[in-house]
Amino acid sequence: MSLDRHTPTKDPPDHPSSSSNHHKQPLPPQPQQPLSRYESQKRRDWNTFIQYLKSQNPPLMMSQFDYTHVLSFLRYLDQFGKTKVHHQACVFFGQPDPPGPCTCPLKQAWGSLDALIGRLRAAYEEHGGGSPDTNPFANGSIRVHLREVRESQAKARGIPYRKKKRRKTKNDVVVVKKDVANSSTPNQSST
Repeated sequence: MSLDRHTPTKDPPDHPSSSSNHHKQPLPPQPQQPLSRYESQKRRDWNTFIQYLKSQNPPLMMSQFDYTHVLSFLRYLDQFGKTKVHHQACVFFGQPDPPGPCTCPLKQAWGSLDALIGRLRAAYEEHGGGSPDTNPFANGSIRVHLREVRESQAKARGIPYRKKKRRKTKNDVVVVKKDVANSSTPNQSST
């Protein structure tokens, strides 16, 4: 008889055990959930802005830029725009559907710029940019610029911009009625 008895040892970590140790093995990494369309766009916009800062002479770091760089970025993006914005001297200025072509420039549409700034504002805060009070994308000058773009594009197309009114839902009406019904007696004038 041979004395080559095999004594039980722990299973190597890469071999599954038939014992109850199977629950201690690490699980394979779960695939990451795909980003939402908004999150993907926000990441793409942020990367584009950072690339723009790096292309400046001299290159800028995230901690070095301010609202003036944001304004120059918005103007830079106009070269990639697809919205025809007529000059005041153009014969089609103020016409919503011009009958022919003209040499007026293509620019970024106001709504696109407004949405871009919203995404960049959120991305800035996510990337450790500081408090919302110091966020260059939330600076008043940016809001003024966007308002001017909106108004100039509306005039050039002959379509005045009107803010959409919020519809009242049944809940809003009920709340108003409750407030009226639950209010105290009307003020009586003292004579």
